[in-house]
Amino acid sequence: MFKAESGSLRFPSATATEAASGQQSADRTKSRGTAPGDIGFVGLGRMGTAMAKNLAAARQVIACVRRPEQMGTLLALGLKPTTNLADLFDCEVVISMLPDDEAVREVACGCQGHKGLAAGLRPGAIHLSMSTISTAAASQLASAHARCGQGYVAAPVFGNPDAAKTRQLFIVAAGAPTDVERCQPLLDQLGQRTFAGGADPAHANLIKLMGNMLTATAREMLGETVALMRKRGLDPARFVELMTSTMFGGRVHRIYGERIVAQDYVAGFALPLVLKDVHLALAEAESAAVPMPSVNVVKDRLMTGIARGYAKLDWTALGLIAAEEAGAPVAQCAAP
Repeated sequence: MFKAESGSLRFPSATATEAASGQQSADRTKSRGTAPGDIGFVGLGRMGTAMAKNLAAARQVIACVRRPEQMGTLLALGLKPTTNLADLFDCEVVISMLPDDEAVREVACGCQGHKGLAAGLRPGAIHLSMSTISTAAASQLASAHARCGQGYVAAPVFGNPDAAKTRQLFIVAAGAPTDVERCQPLLDQLGQRTFAGGADPAHANLIKLMGNMLTATAREMLGETVALMRKRGLDPARFVELMTSTMFGGRVHRIYGERIVAQDYVAGFALPLVLKDVHLALAEAESAAVPMPSVNVVKDRLMTGIARGYAKLDWTALGLIAAEEAGAPVAQCAAP
């Protein structure tokens, strides 16, 4: 029913016709081994796995995966794996960390006769959506859960898998204040700081998308300037050191400037997922009649990289694309 990295999961049970009496709920809880306070987690990619592992240090985490062969790895990390979404229905909070709107909609709303979280969770439970999705999808999901007496909190994150492992994520949380408050202990286990995004979950997703656009355009300019320095025979490392020690001392310029100079494109955030966010951001801009020409440049660069076979590379590969376009020297090991 959901996409983790790719593909789709169909769950074998918990159809839309299943009764929802209190006794059946209690029986399900007993048979599934779900205890009060258990956390559900859907979306066990690199980010999700690191996050779920951190939560498992203090809570039982029931991790729903698409492929049975993943279960042994997750069990070794202290998680309780399952391939049945219904095993999460008695959890107090279910976290989703999925790649796109379609995947989150399938998990929340169900498909092909199978229950999603909205139909399966108990009243009062919370769906904590930490995915980067559109504002329209966030609003739709919030409404679906509200109709079923559940909470919905949007809490997208800034950070990569390494930051997730070390609990260094920055989180933007938005939703009903009481729901956000209930989720805060979990957010504290996942990140270094949580920023309030207001009562409307869609606002957190808008903030995340615009933050990603600032990051993407910064990487594009880093790639272009480094390509020029390299082509003119100057040391790009000294240039980046100068800039990040003076005018551009932020995390993006420092961390990713060094990676672009080193021609390090190992994937943390692969180009197709970046392109997905760019499309979402441009759709938001169009709906508000706000031109974003710089983001359109990034979109074309990402499409160029994917067309050249760089889909598995990190978005620091914007530097590789800029270097190739400029005819600047490229390390032999830089491109696959």
